[in-house]
Amino acid sequence: MTTSSSSPHFVLFPFMSQGHTIPLLYFSRILFDHGVSVTIITTPANYSAIRTAVKNDSISVIDIPLPEDMVGAPPKVEVGDKLCAMSSFIDFVEATEKLRPGFEEAVRGLSPVSCIITDGFYNWTQDSADKLRIPRLVFYGTNIFCMTIGYIMAKFKPHAAVSSDDEPFPIPDFPRLKLTVNDFEPPVSEVDPKGPAHDFLVKQQEANARSHGMVVNNFYELESEFIDYWDQNFGPKAWCVGPLCIAKPVTPKQMVEKPTWIQWLDEKLLENKPVLYVSFGTQAELSLEQLNEVVVGLEKSNVSFIWTLKSKQVELIGGEGFKQRVKGRGKVVEWVDQVEVLNHESVQGFLSHCGWNSMLETICAGVPVLAMPFMAEQHLNARLVVEEIGMGLRLWPREKVARGIVGAEEVEKMAVELMEGEGGIRVRERVAEVREGAYGAMKEGGSSWNTLESLIDHVCGTVQLAA
Repeated sequence: MTTSSSSPHFVLFPFMSQGHTIPLLYFSRILFDHGVSVTIITTPANYSAIRTAVKNDSISVIDIPLPEDMVGAPPKVEVGDKLCAMSSFIDFVEATEKLRPGFEEAVRGLSPVSCIITDGFYNWTQDSADKLRIPRLVFYGTNIFCMTIGYIMAKFKPHAAVSSDDEPFPIPDFPRLKLTVNDFEPPVSEVDPKGPAHDFLVKQQEANARSHGMVVNNFYELESEFIDYWDQNFGPKAWCVGPLCIAKPVTPKQMVEKPTWIQWLDEKLLENKPVLYVSFGTQAELSLEQLNEVVVGLEKSNVSFIWTLKSKQVELIGGEGFKQRVKGRGKVVEWVDQVEVLNHESVQGFLSHCGWNSMLETICAGVPVLAMPFMAEQHLNARLVVEEIGMGLRLWPREKVARGIVGAEEVEKMAVELMEGEGGIRVRERVAEVREGAYGAMKEGGSSWNTLESLIDHVCGTVQLAA
């Protein structure tokens, strides 16, 4: 479909970190295919990367500068991925409210605008949307399962009676779910939360309650029970329009030369040796102890693997010595195109931190998961994909609790089970079913397709009423 001056016009304002930005860039392409004009707002340091990633000149990208007086934000920081400590992160996000005058001026200049979709961390954009009389939807990039369980924890406090952070407790209204305090991060893990993180969460919830809904990067069939519960008990309304990664631009076939990691995967395919892809994302910092346990486990497993590691991490685990010990069946690289790797025919498993973007990418590739969560909502994502969906196996620390060091013996045993055992066969069959459902949802007439059409109609109708 082509857009025109009479098309609906959506403004997207992603949070300035890779995991939050990339799904909305995919969404911009999907909106365009549904006949929507799209403008993406960002900051100067992120403009070039976003303009390159969009790969569609019909989608506009504009930048609004960061004010000099962003009190609390580290100097020259425009990307949230560079912030590690929670206190620094909250200071940075709170300081983004200084963008409000520039944001409102930019949106006024784009009139008419049908809808604003902003990251949930930008809670101040709800006030801007109300002022401009434009519907706003919120985007977090996570699933409704995590959102629902988090709200249930805050409302019912089922963890108030446990004697330790590792004692399982049932989740109200979902008694089959047995979770522990260590499956959560503060402030959700706290019975009586206080402090900046809690205050920041409350601000988001109050803003979200006034929005026109939440754009969810998932498809209804994958978590229908939790979506229905969310809409009936909490809200705002969940609009499931994913998996958005299906809209990732295809790599041109006419490349002069394949990347070395694709050449290596091609070799494994010819040798009929299935490969385990290993990646723990861009934000989780593994301790040296944990890195070494993974190293030993992968070495002893004798499975073929490709592992993305930062150069400083490679040095920590022995550098060239490790590479030589696994030469022929293991490859260490600093970066790969994850979607391309997961879709390579030789890749038959994914040892992952369970970030939600990664989980959707592996679903769409039909590759089962070996779940090894570390932070944020990753523990809940691991519970979802392993225990609820059944498309993965879990790596547990030695104490069989949510937090702790995963030993080399566990890495070895479960890597072999996923790649060669009956458990691997079972979850591989299941993820193939889930993949089919994901693509079905995104096709014309599928649940995500229809939901997006309803969303467009809803916001356009709201704008007409406001006018």
